[in-house]
Amino acid sequence: MELAIKIMEEHRLAQYENKNHQKEQAYVRAKKRVKELKGFYWHAFWYAAVNIFIISMVAVNSNSDDFWHFGTFTTAFFWGIGLGFHALSLFGKNLVFSKNWEERKIQEYIDKDKKQWK
Repeated sequence: MELAIKIMEEHRLAQYENKNHQKEQAYVRAKKRVKELKGFYWHAFWYAAVNIFIISMVAVNSNSDDFWHFGTFTTAFFWGIGLGFHALSLFGKNLVFSKNWEERKIQEYIDKDKKQWK
């Protein structure tokens, strides 16, 4: 009898430890995600700030003919490509094929099959 009680107590303790471990893992994942988002938002902020500064300096210091050439916008263009890849790495996983999309498609196929069963 005592052995059964001891096993039950150990089992409860193991469940409790497992829940705490899962909560800790969830916290670590959430913290990592927030850090990644923060990094992206700072990247986007500096992209906007630097390119506004560069383009406004070119606009102030050049003729209207000199302003509209590729050289004026090269930094914004190439840095924008980098920012786009940064965004894709962060949001792209679920951008098109999100969980909602998967669930809608599954439900669509289930509904389609239900019509055939009737």
